[in-house]
Amino acid sequence: MPPPLSLMKSFFAWFNNLYLLWLVGLSVVAFLRPETMLWFGKEWIFWSLAASMLGMGLTLSLDDFKAIAKIPGAVALGFGAQYTLMPLCGWLVATVMRLEPGMAVGLILVASCPGGMASNMISYLAKANLALSVVLTICSTILAFFFTPMWTSLLAGSRVEVDVVQMSLSAMKLTIAPVALGVLIRWLLPKTADKIGACGPTVAVLAFTFVTGGIVAASAEAIAANFGRLALAAFLLHVFGFGLGYLVTKLFRFDETIARTVSIEVGMQNGGMAAALAKQHFATMPLAAAAGVFSGVMQNIIGGLLASWWKRRQIP
Repeated sequence: MPPPLSLMKSFFAWFNNLYLLWLVGLSVVAFLRPETMLWFGKEWIFWSLAASMLGMGLTLSLDDFKAIAKIPGAVALGFGAQYTLMPLCGWLVATVMRLEPGMAVGLILVASCPGGMASNMISYLAKANLALSVVLTICSTILAFFFTPMWTSLLAGSRVEVDVVQMSLSAMKLTIAPVALGVLIRWLLPKTADKIGACGPTVAVLAFTFVTGGIVAASAEAIAANFGRLALAAFLLHVFGFGLGYLVTKLFRFDETIARTVSIEVGMQNGGMAAALAKQHFATMPLAAAAGVFSGVMQNIIGGLLASWWKRRQIP
């Protein structure tokens, strides 16, 4: 019999691999029976995502941060692409499709968010550079308190009033505080961090699955009326992100492994964070939060297919 910790890790790995199934399944239930998930409101959304960020912090060590010094060019390129290509793609899709204000704000907000933790799993499956993926996720998450409100204000400010200061504070509470707490716990109590940190990815899966269910339930009517446009807008945003991330990296003559990693990091956003910020700062626009939900589902479908294709292609 394997020890209990090994059994637990095996169960978590199995559960996490079925992330898309839980996400889509609960979304369908919440859409057809909104009353089942209406209880999962704004406060639940905020604290569940903060818990997932704490889980991320618990898995980090000083070695992860030292890795930045070993690949500065790739980190700079990935970070720059994350916070330039994606926000501009979000604005372009919203403008060309002439999305109504709530949907446009939500899409731009998603595009202006940091990379999501799901990108690390997709990078692993795609035989990309997992260490670089983790470092890029850390960097974009830590600096989200500045870049997310800045881009949202610049690109969506003409559609709706954006309170940059309050959004910055929300982003700090949602990202920096829990990640820093997790890193501190790992530094002071490494053994405890190992035990709790093993649950980190699973907490993230549960958090975004329930966030998705809560937002779908609260916005069921608006989603039903705009399903096609929401799905198409999210699809175009992430296809542009994956494609441009890969092409730009190749233009700068980085190798295939790094190109795949940057593509995944640029193409995959923290949809949960976007949904939480939209729920808090654009509460009168249900489609703003719904854009984060559609983004989360769409990026996982595209990322999963891309990872399967890359996994079968030998890296030169």
